[in-house]
Order: sequence, then C-alpha cells, then structure tokens
Amino acid sequence: MPHPTRQRPATMTLNHLSFPSPDLEATTRFFEQQLGCTVHRMGAVNFLKHQDFDIVIEDGRLHGLGAIAWPHNFHIGFELPTRQAVVDLSERLTAQGLRFTQTLHHAMRGTRFFCEAPGGLVIEVNTREDAQIPLT
Repeated sequence: MPHPTRQRPATMTLNHLSFPSPDLEATTRFFEQQLGCTVHRMGAVNFLKHQDFDIVIEDGRLHGLGAIAWPHNFHIGFELPTRQAVVDLSERLTAQGLRFTQTLHHAMRGTRFFCEAPGGLVIEVNTREDAQIPLT
C-alpha cells in the first residue's frame, strides 16, 4: 500500500514566551534593565520585546499563585556575542546580589551561567564564541 503524500507544514516561527510571576514589577525590571528588553505595561500583564521576540509576563497573584514551582531544569536562554560580554554581565549581576544556580563556567557549548530572575525563573546567558562544538 503506498504512503500518502506528506505535505510540509507552513513555515512556522516561535512567536512569544508567556509566564506568570509572583512579582510582576521586579521580574519586568530585571528583563528591562539586565537583558535589554523594551516594556509595554498593561496592568496585570507586561509585554516585553527582545529584538523580534515577545515575552509576556503575567501577575501570578491574579491566578492565586504565590511562589511559582518551575519544573526541574526549566530555563530560558539569552545569547551574547562574546565571552567578555557574558563575563561582564555575570560580574554585574553578582555585584547586585542576584542568586546564581550555576556560576560562570565554560562548557562544550560555550561560556555560560544560570541565574534566577526575580519571581524564580531561571535564565541562562551564554556565548557560542568559545564553543568547542560547532553550533549553527
């Protein structure tokens, strides 16, 4: 019996990331001041833009959420062009007393660190400049 012809899906792009935070304003400030996002505040929801990507942060308290229980190892990643840019941001966040879940280190995929944004979401910041394996 012949296989039916498979059609390729239409081109799809990742549009946005949406998540709740128990501290909407502190989380929004972190994304704005430390990660370079622009912000449009809309009451209980803040819309952020990072380059061409949208990030939506909702006030978790409106859904009865206190602390957010993120799944183990869940995180979002931001990439910087150079190792020095990653080191500089790590040092700035360290000086501000931010909690790190994994401090600055070199891995096969490049120099990186993981920190916890206000509200509990884990953020990875990395560079591929010094990656040991090709990542295209």
